[in-house]
Amino acid sequence: MAAVEPVVGEPAAVADLGGERALLVADVHAGIEVGLRYERGVELESRADERRDRLCSLIDETGVDRLVVLGDLAHRVGAPEGDEREELEALVGAVTDRVPLTLVEGNHDAGVAAAFAGDDVGVIDPRGGLLTDRDGSNPAAAGVAVLHGHTRPDPSLRSAAVVCMGHEHPQVRLEDAVGGSRTERAWLRGPLRPSVLDGEGGTDGDGEPAGSGPELVVFPAFNERSGGTWINVEGGSFLAPFLPDGLAAGDAYLLDGTRLGDFRRI
Repeated sequence: MAAVEPVVGEPAAVADLGGERALLVADVHAGIEVGLRYERGVELESRADERRDRLCSLIDETGVDRLVVLGDLAHRVGAPEGDEREELEALVGAVTDRVPLTLVEGNHDAGVAAAFAGDDVGVIDPRGGLLTDRDGSNPAAAGVAVLHGHTRPDPSLRSAAVVCMGHEHPQVRLEDAVGGSRTERAWLRGPLRPSVLDGEGGTDGDGEPAGSGPELVVFPAFNERSGGTWINVEGGSFLAPFLPDGLAAGDAYLLDGTRLGDFRRI
């Protein structure tokens, strides 16, 4: 049985592919400080070294065989250049000194995929694909599928037991008894409606029971500066074209593993 287990306290998970184990993260948004400077005139001290060290430490601590980034490895859309490219080169180099890197192409990654694809960096189509172990010989690996989430999934993902995606940057806003509030990154997990994988949107038009689809795991953003979707705020707007209707039901979890329950009722 395919297994995707979050790393407690981190916006990352380990996927058991049978023949190997992979560390999965989403939305690294390398170079975000450069992007914010150009997009909004906001000057922030770069956390490039911290992001790289955190990611490499997770690879070392979990002992995985591969890193899979569920899209948006980079922040700015288009070919990376200048400080952003330098950050990406250092990040990709540090990762591939340890393990191969698989990038699911996100809406920010067109230039990144072209610049870094090679022997140690594989690229998966934005609509997603099924992960296999390194030599592709273990059929159990097909139990885990990955995509970014800005487009509808490829129908081939229907055969997966678990579908992992990024793009959404789910967050919850929590309030205390005296009216204070805080925002925390969160996981979102629940059964994906089968019709999403048939290209029919988010409803079960084919009459299949909602529970017959694979489990969907929506990853929190690895980059804490990238903002996100408040999944428990009325009027909150999801980014993926198949959410939230594509989830028959879904529970939210904090990074420390705390289960908050149905995201629609938090």
